[in-house]
Formats: sequence, C-alpha cells, structure tokens
Amino acid sequence: MRLLNFAIIKLTFCLIIGIIIGYLIDISLQLSIALTAILLILLAVIYIITHKQFTQSIWFGLITFFVTISIGVLTTNFHNQKNFSNHYTHVIAAENNLLKTITFRVREVLKPGNFYDKYVIDILEIEGKQTTGKTLLNIQKDSLQNPLKVDDVFISKAEFKNLIHPLNPHQFDYKNYLKKKYIYHQLFINEDVLFPVESNTKTLLGIADDIRQHVNDKLKLYHFNPDELAIINALLMGQRQDISDEVYTSYTNAGAIHILAVSGLHVGIILIILGFILKPIERLKHGKLIKTILLLSILWSFALLAGLSASVTRAVTMFSIVAIAINLKRPTNIFNTLAISIFVILLFKPLFIFDVGFQLSYLAVFAIVTIDPLLYRIWKPKYWLTNVFWHTFTITISAQFGIIPVSLYYFHQFPSLFFISNLVIIPGLGIILGFGILVILLAVLNMLPQFLADVFGHVIYLMNSFVGWVSKQEAFLFKDISFSLLNVLVSYLVIITFIRLLFKKNYLNLKLFLSAILIAQGALFYNTFNKHSNEFIVFHKSRNSLLGNLSNNKIVIANDFDSITRAHNKIIKDYTVGNHIKTVLEDSIKPIYQLNKKHLLIIDSLGVYNIKSINPEYVLLRQSPKINLNRLIDSLKPKQIIADGSNYKSYIDHWENICNKRKLPFHHTSKKGAFIINY
Repeated sequence: MRLLNFAIIKLTFCLIIGIIIGYLIDISLQLSIALTAILLILLAVIYIITHKQFTQSIWFGLITFFVTISIGVLTTNFHNQKNFSNHYTHVIAAENNLLKTITFRVREVLKPGNFYDKYVIDILEIEGKQTTGKTLLNIQKDSLQNPLKVDDVFISKAEFKNLIHPLNPHQFDYKNYLKKKYIYHQLFINEDVLFPVESNTKTLLGIADDIRQHVNDKLKLYHFNPDELAIINALLMGQRQDISDEVYTSYTNAGAIHILAVSGLHVGIILIILGFILKPIERLKHGKLIKTILLLSILWSFALLAGLSASVTRAVTMFSIVAIAINLKRPTNIFNTLAISIFVILLFKPLFIFDVGFQLSYLAVFAIVTIDPLLYRIWKPKYWLTNVFWHTFTITISAQFGIIPVSLYYFHQFPSLFFISNLVIIPGLGIILGFGILVILLAVLNMLPQFLADVFGHVIYLMNSFVGWVSKQEAFLFKDISFSLLNVLVSYLVIITFIRLLFKKNYLNLKLFLSAILIAQGALFYNTFNKHSNEFIVFHKSRNSLLGNLSNNKIVIANDFDSITRAHNKIIKDYTVGNHIKTVLEDSIKPIYQLNKKHLLIIDSLGVYNIKSINPEYVLLRQSPKINLNRLIDSLKPKQIIADGSNYKSYIDHWENICNKRKLPFHHTSKKGAFIINY
C-alpha cells in the first residue's frame, strides 16, 4: 500500500494542513493572498526553468506542496466572513446601543430545544446598514404560533448575545461547534415582536425547504405516525430534526445511527436505481454524456434537498467524480477518487474537516476499500443470499476498524451489537429506499393508494422496533469509555501497521506492527498511572450545589440533588470520563474543606459563619444566604468569594457589586463556569 505515491493524495494532505493552520493561527486575508501569489509566481518560474532544461527538480515538488498549504490557509480565511468589513460583527462593535434593529432571513431550521425553537439566520441589515454573516436565533416556544420557514425575512429589535463556553469541565463545547460554522452570536426574540418583510428572493435552500414541506404535507394525508414520518424524512430527505430523542438514542445505542444520515450508502443505492432507469438513454447519440449530465443533476438536486450536510456532500461529490470518469472512459482508483472529493469539498467548505460526520464518513470508506477485500476473501459462500450477508458483515466490520477510535473519542461508547443491526437492515435498505422514493412520487402526484402507504409505514415501524430491541440489550452497550486523542493516534497506528502486515507479510511490517503494539501499551500505562493533580471543583448546576474533591485519581462528590436531578445529571460523568477517573464516591456537603494549607468555607441558607479558628482563603455562598457581605469580608478577610448556581440572581448581582467596590475577586459559576482550586 503506497498511497502517498498518488500526487492528489499528497496535495490533499497539504490542503488539510493549510486549513488547520488557517483555523488555529490568526493570519490576515491580505497576508494569505500575498503569500499565495508569491508562491504561485515562484512555482511558475521553477516550472519554466525545469521545462526548458528537461530536468526534474525537487524544488518544484516542494513549492507545489507549499502552494497547496497556502491555498488551504487562504481558503479558510476567504470563507470566514469576519475578514470582510461588511460582516455584522464589525457593525455591532461600532454601535453603542445594545438593542439594534435587525433585518434577517431564515437560512436553516434546527432541532428545537426544551424552551426555544432554533434557527440559523443570515443578517441582512443592522440599523439600515447592509451586512453579511450568520447567527443563531432562539424564539420562545408557543404552540399557537407557526414555525418560521426558510427564506422568510423579518425585522425586529434584539440584542446580540455572546455564545458561552461550557460551564463545566469536559462538557460539549457548543460555542466552538458553532464557530466552525461561522456563527458567533445568538439572538433571543419573542415571536410577537417579529415583523415579516415582503421578499421575492428565493435561495436554493429555500426552494429545497419548500419541496420538503410540500412532500411532508402530502405524506401527512396518509396518516404516518410521527416516528415513521421522521424516519422517512431522515432516510430520503436528510432531515433529522423531527426524530424523537427516544428513537435517535435507540439507533445510536444499536450502532445504526449512520443509516439515518444520508451518506455514501444511500447515494450509492440511489445511483444504482437511477442508472437502471436511465439506461435506455445510452442508445441515443451522445447518450452516455446526456445520462451523466442527468445523473449529476439529479444527485446534486438530492444533495440540496438533503441540506448539503457533510456526509451527503461527500458522497455526491465522490460519485460525481466516478460518473464523470466512467463517461470519459478513464480508469478510476478509489483512493484517488476519495482524495479528489476531499480536495474539492474542502475548497468550498474548508471547516468540514472538523465535522464529525465528515471525518467518520471518510474513515469508514477508506477502511472499507482497504480492509474489506482482505476479510471477504477469507470465505467465498456458494449461495447468493449467504454471500449477501457475509459481504455485509465484512463491510460492517471493516467500517468499524476505521471509525471506532474517532467514535470512542467523541461519543465514549461502543455498541457491540452493531453488526446485528447492520446485517438485518443494510441488505434490505435498497428496497426500503426504492419503496420510499416510489411512495413519495405517488404521494406528490396524488396517486398513492392507502394500502401501499400502510405497508411502507409498517416496514419503517418494524425497522424502528428491531433497532429499539437491539438498543435495549444494555449488557452489550459499553458506555463511559475514556478515550483521549493520544489513544486515537495510537489506535490508528496499530490498525495501519496491522493492515500493512496483512497486505505484505515480511519482517519489516511485522517489526512495525510489534512496535505499534508496544507504543499502545505505553499509552495505556501512561493513562493508567498519570495521576491528575489534586483539585477541588465547584461545578455549575442551576438551582443546586455540586462539589467535587479529586485526590489520588479518586473523586468524592457532594451535592443537594433530589432523585430526579441525580438521575439526569451528566456533569460528573463528563468530568470522570474526560479525566480517566474510575473511582467515584459520594459524601454530604461539609461546612469547611481543608485543601492542604488552604481552607474553603461554605455558607448556606442558614448564614452561619462565626468561625474564629481559621481565616479561609475561599468563601462559597450557596442557597442564597441572607448575610451582610461587607461584615463577612471584614470578619474573615477571604481572598475570593464564590457563588454557585443555587443562589438567586438578585443576590449574586448584589454580592458582585460589593466585591467590585472592595476590589475582591468574585467568581459566579453561571458566568465564569466551574471554579477549580488546585492544591
């Protein structure tokens, strides 16, 4: 396996390096343009010189790599609208008033939260000034109001609020996630202060949303239940917003969540169906060209309908390259095809490289095309049905080799019954998709018989029921697995060297594989014996107090939770998984904690603090104690005041004002996150 012998693969690696550099390092757009231009001129000069002399030069290759890295940096900067003067962030930075008159267009409808309907919007104007840029819109839920539609334009007065980092260690960083989608602020607006603006502008995303809405309106006439309709939307239109948490969790725990993400599997099946339907066109003059153009048009229309997600964009780009290569009668290499598709996608969507779905999609495909041939040749079944199940099994196992390390890193769980879900669903997925396309076409044409809709709904129901049954086998679902970035790198090192050994059994590859095993063991020992420093954590939990005392890789938890809050609390799980902590003990909240030579005094609703034996460095206020803070500071002389999420906001604001006047550090966990004392 000498993948790096392919030039496009080398260039794709360089582009990825450039994108990562452009994202991590603040390089101005002007500098990246100038650097790229200089390198391109230098590349042209070297090409002319070596071309005239009929010689090969190492400098041409090196400069080509540097040019591609520079293009990666430039692409990242160019797609970040903050680098342009008309981005809304520059306008709100120049304005003094908090409330601003904003005109915006709805760009995307997101999955609703517990209290708000969520949308991604394009900012068109602020105080009459034309602007660009995306932001997050939160509208308080109201059962009497209709949800907003893509391309609707509204005007309203609102305040741009900063997105906040996670308030507790190792929680999901939603702010960082949105930053990679070029979203930097959020708005909170009540629907009664939204004023619609007439607009004749129709975007492609708006047209796709209208088509999806029209299809859903037609399907609702046939009485599909909500879960069935949500799965139909996910399978055939790439929209997962309406899937209930229960169904989504079932597919996740059964290792079948990829079935709900329109990806290469779905696009490949659709391409086969389209190829069969459009086969007669090949008989016409230039028939293959016409067929290819139709295939590409339909595939990209489907990608647009599915919302241009990372997985569907990757799949459609890859199959488009394959279709073009077949039409040009050029031999295709799957690794080249994958590299070209990555290169093309990242030129238009550079931050897709950080998208989990994008990473898992390509890792799965690379693993399948590399490992599956090795596994499949182990046994050659005689019968067609046996062969289908065997090949499905080998493909599923191969894909898992590619995605397990990254999946464990992001999700910290492993559904060991994944192969059962895939063995049952994937062989019939082509029939389900074909059946679904037929149902949608007939429904749109008002020609769908009710019995056919009932049959399709029952098929979806059976699939959901089977996945639900698999997900309930909790003994085979391994959760809360600590897996660091070091584990990911070491795991792929072992997998790659093992595959090399399978491809070519020689002494060198055996030595590399055994070396990888030793490195993996070293990483395991490092994670096991690398003890974290002792620390005391005041976590943020709204309306409650949650404390943690970490010592010798063992954490003692103290809280005032009721049984319901305790059952749904994930703060401690995130912390222990992120820090590779295995031992968790519970204790009651104590009034004083001695942390080596430091002391933490806790004052609760009773307001008792008359302690003369110690002068605590830290004072934690919880449950809104009615105290005179000035008197407390004069008496105890603490170095810092801490207020957790159990206190009333009015109390916290009052305490913060007092501390600011006295120039005493004040830490409020709802603003600054968890407070950590290292000792």
